[in-house]
Amino acid sequence: MNLKFVCNLGKAVKIGIATAVLAITTLTVQAQQQEHRNPNVRLGQKALLAGDFKSAVVHLEKALPAESGDADVLYLLGYSQFQSGNFQDAAKSFEKVIALDAKNANAYYYKAKASNTLAVSGDTKLSDGQREQLLQSSIADYTKAILVNANDAKLYQNRAVAYRDLGILKGTKGKSSYNKTVAADAYNKAIMDYEKVLTYDAARKDIRTEIKKAGVYRDNLK
Repeated sequence: MNLKFVCNLGKAVKIGIATAVLAITTLTVQAQQQEHRNPNVRLGQKALLAGDFKSAVVHLEKALPAESGDADVLYLLGYSQFQSGNFQDAAKSFEKVIALDAKNANAYYYKAKASNTLAVSGDTKLSDGQREQLLQSSIADYTKAILVNANDAKLYQNRAVAYRDLGILKGTKGKSSYNKTVAADAYNKAIMDYEKVLTYDAARKDIRTEIKKAGVYRDNLK
């Protein structure tokens, strides 16, 4: 297994179903050409490529701790956990990937996305303070990913979403976390990131809509 395989896997999540089928077929060929020495990793890889992410998690977890120093294996585990909806464990796995490979922009991306998803979840056990910490962590990880790969539009777009969600959290009147200044700043930064996305594709009507919405949220803060 090599890093090229892992990076290609990260890209597959963004594309349509028909193209994804082609991408997975290509990845399967790559995997067969370079099999991992650990049978549990091979089983996990096979399950992942079949779209059985929960089984992939089971197999890849069995490969640990023997493969705990292999960033590629940990990435596959984190990706499988993410696709299984286990965002907390996914964030932990990607954090381990980053500890081994500080230049892995995809690991920062998925860790950030997992944190953002947790922050806006309906989990009633999370306090507003914990949600804010998750959003701040998400923003920080997207920023680190941008430092590694400054020309990836999806990093700016997803950081904008995290800023927007922070604005909503801090700008909701009546909550103990309410802070108009912080909320306004978050909305402004979301708008800046959305505008950055437009420099890559000015035809993105969805992004223009998000800019308008963020501006309305900001201007209606009380």
